[in-house]
Amino acid sequence: MSVVNEIQELREKLDAKRAPGKLVGLVPTMGALHEGHLSLVRTAKQECDYVVATIFVNPKQFDASEDLERYPRDQVADCNTLQALGVDLIFIPSADEVFPAGFSTMIEPPSIAKRLEGECRPGHFRGVATVVLKLFQIAPCDVAFFGRKDYQQALVIQRMACDLNLPIEIRFCPTVRDPDGLALSSRNYLLNAEQRAQAQGLVQSLDCAQQLVSQGERDSVKIKEEMQRILAARGISKIDYISIAHAETLEEVNHVREPVVVLIAAYVGQTRLIDNQQLILS
Repeated sequence: MSVVNEIQELREKLDAKRAPGKLVGLVPTMGALHEGHLSLVRTAKQECDYVVATIFVNPKQFDASEDLERYPRDQVADCNTLQALGVDLIFIPSADEVFPAGFSTMIEPPSIAKRLEGECRPGHFRGVATVVLKLFQIAPCDVAFFGRKDYQQALVIQRMACDLNLPIEIRFCPTVRDPDGLALSSRNYLLNAEQRAQAQGLVQSLDCAQQLVSQGERDSVKIKEEMQRILAARGISKIDYISIAHAETLEEVNHVREPVVVLIAAYVGQTRLIDNQQLILS
């Protein structure tokens, strides 16, 4: 395994490994790795001949400097974990390496980015789309792996790759959850024991939505009201959004019909958590 910090060295190592018929897989991360990230790496190892993982906390996708500063980091542990999984190359650039002095080009994300996270975090998806496109250029790959936990982000990247004719397959991988159902997130490290128990409200509200749909409820307003009741019972009052939307366009739906997804963003203490779940009608 090699660890590199500079773009030129990364390209040289990738060029030396490229061969006809051999697939290069890319797993972009911001570090603070958990089992969700590791599942992406394992999938990449199964499907590709050479796997590159990136660790870069992208400053351009944070809308508040304090949130950026609070984001957990442990590069030594991350590298040890990736090495144990057999990752071939790890790219850990500095912010100046990715965004040097004078950098001024930003990607305008597709319309699917304007709702939900796009409304709550202005500029977030501009930063995401820009850094992901840069990583695709810096580390050319055949397949890139993203988790469904960040559902809207995955759709934005998929749309960007399609619209810009990028020769890259975007693979969505299932959300990985702890035994208690909480979706794995690097931000979970910021929760104390009491807050972690409180965060179960997100899981319970999503499960409630599925249960109501399974029982025949199709009114989105009624489903969201019941989800809010569950969150309130857990002491979660700061909610950015609860959305029941078309799974491909993220347009809000009033009457539930497939394909549909329910998405939620809420605060537990000072930590913002997101989650989602596909709703199955049958």
